[in-house]
Amino acid sequence: MKDALEDFQNVLKRAEARLLALSEDESEARSAPGRWSSKEIIGHLIDSASNNHQRFVRAQFTDELVFPGYEQQDWVAVQHYQQESWPSLVKLWLLYNQHLLHLVSHIPEQKLKQSRREHNLDRIAWQVVSKSELVTLEYFIRDYIEHLKHHLQQIFGGDEDARVSGERV
Repeated sequence: MKDALEDFQNVLKRAEARLLALSEDESEARSAPGRWSSKEIIGHLIDSASNNHQRFVRAQFTDELVFPGYEQQDWVAVQHYQQESWPSLVKLWLLYNQHLLHLVSHIPEQKLKQSRREHNLDRIAWQVVSKSELVTLEYFIRDYIEHLKHHLQQIFGGDEDARVSGERV
């Protein structure tokens, strides 16, 4: 897990400056009709952080990984991220993820590695896992980090064909 946390920390450090280098107009631009702007992608990542924050905490008090999902398109729409200040969104995204990094770095190894039969990662994980497979909290945290990196690649132009509307987290 140490490797994933180091990667997460490095991603946050590198992304902050790159994100803040985008102008307000650039952050509002859409690559195509129906696609999220950078503001909306960062908003989605804030929503993902807030939902997964609760999941990562609760997972330490139970033997299962079963959590509510959320309607990501609706969350982005009702929060009007497109009208939010870009630097404010980036700061909130960064601070929330720095807190998640702090949180997950203190999860005991036994909780990270504990195999769990009951889960709904077949519905809420970014890289879904069959309902019949055993899963761990470590897998779910790594999945969160990869989801975050995927969306940052969209903003930075590394994943032009990805469709945000198909995301599950």
